[in-house]
Amino acid sequence: MFKVCLTAIISFLLWVSSPSVFSQNDAATTPDSTKPFIIAPDDHISAMLDSLAQLKIFQNIDARHDNHAALRKLPRDYVPVFPDSVIERRIRNMNDRSPFEFVYNDAVRAFIDFYANRRRSHTERMLGLGQLYFPFFEEQLDRHNLPLELKYLAVIESALNPIARSRVGATGLWQFMFHTGRMYGLEVTSLVDDRMDVIRSTIAASEHLVDLYNIYGDWKLVLAAYNAGPGNVNRAIRRAGGIKDFWTISRFLPRETQNFVPAFIAVAYVMQHAAEHNLFAVPPIFSYFDVDTIQINQQLSLRTVSEFTNLELDVLRFLNPAFRQNIIPRNPENPYVLRLPRDYTAVFLANQERIQNFRSAEETRQMELARQMEETTVHIVRSGDVLGSIARRYGTTVGEIQRLNNLRGTTIRIGQRLVVRAPAQRQPNVAATSNVHIVRSGETLGAIASRYNVAVSNLMEWNNLNSSLIRVGQQLIVRPPRQ
Repeated sequence: MFKVCLTAIISFLLWVSSPSVFSQNDAATTPDSTKPFIIAPDDHISAMLDSLAQLKIFQNIDARHDNHAALRKLPRDYVPVFPDSVIERRIRNMNDRSPFEFVYNDAVRAFIDFYANRRRSHTERMLGLGQLYFPFFEEQLDRHNLPLELKYLAVIESALNPIARSRVGATGLWQFMFHTGRMYGLEVTSLVDDRMDVIRSTIAASEHLVDLYNIYGDWKLVLAAYNAGPGNVNRAIRRAGGIKDFWTISRFLPRETQNFVPAFIAVAYVMQHAAEHNLFAVPPIFSYFDVDTIQINQQLSLRTVSEFTNLELDVLRFLNPAFRQNIIPRNPENPYVLRLPRDYTAVFLANQERIQNFRSAEETRQMELARQMEETTVHIVRSGDVLGSIARRYGTTVGEIQRLNNLRGTTIRIGQRLVVRAPAQRQPNVAATSNVHIVRSGETLGAIASRYNVAVSNLMEWNNLNSSLIRVGQQLIVRPPRQ
């Protein structure tokens, strides 16, 4: 019932912002072939490929080692070159077997060259990551009655990097923005970011794609709307005179989105014809069928799992990137899933009770935070201690100690372990005449900005905020600090 209502609301809101009359002219047009197509160095797709360098899972792989030597018919460094007629024929055959309209033009040619020639090593890594993620993607796409080719959308969005984050804050394999993720049930907290959860984000992406297709009924426009948002696509359609064709409206879309459909076609081609281009997967140690999932019903530390199973923490973090502090929180209503290499599942299950009882839930959380934060220590409360005196001792604030330890009040007990931190960066000096606002329950950054007649961007800059998330009790500078 909720899903039906949500879909109806989304469709209505997007319809309001769409053109009142759509042209029925379905003639496909392609970019002007007289203009050379160039992929800019700062293009989102290039940035996502570069992000693969952050994945520690690849850092121990000897790039000179050829896992597919027996399959190669050509030297590893050989780059095949095909005439346009051969590539065009292959794409035409793909088009005959797919609900997508696969075409070949200058933009598609440029991205094929990008993936198959200029970024070959990155493409081979993405082929390896595909062995880990594509089977689950296909399972969910099929369950939602979506074309299986949509698995390539994640390649364009994130280069299959589960911890990818764009310059505008889109996160995870499917690059969900914060509010779009919330619409589809993806929660973001201090401990968990569901946008990086392989299972939950893939289900959310499938539901989002279903909603977009119900609005546009055209897969190229669905891809454009997924990348730029329906509002941008609707405005582009209006500016193009109501024509609902990607190639016609492309020039009215953001540059990143103009590239999105050509890149999608190119990736689909390269991944389906990788062997012909002498491209072979560099696997990240294991594939989808080498990984098991275990439902976790109480709080658990990935570090403790690593210690008991002798599995490297980097591997655990790679398989479970949603747990931002290496902690799986207790969530009885919607338990989280721990992903483990199959060979380690039996070891974990045999020691599960010991692992879960190794430390209390609060000790697990505190120790993990203490390990990860710079200049952090754990203070054991002694007789006569109060939060104020502890905060002064460590050069922090009562509010910060409360936040780090999930304290709602100021009551503490002798022997209690408290995470305390001496901040590496002090707040800017604020003159006595400057205003400091203490956040209250229900307030948002936008509401506070309106109250003090300043911009949200100013508040974020003055308070060193990376997002618009604020917490009750937080002190915010609401006037420009004096220089």
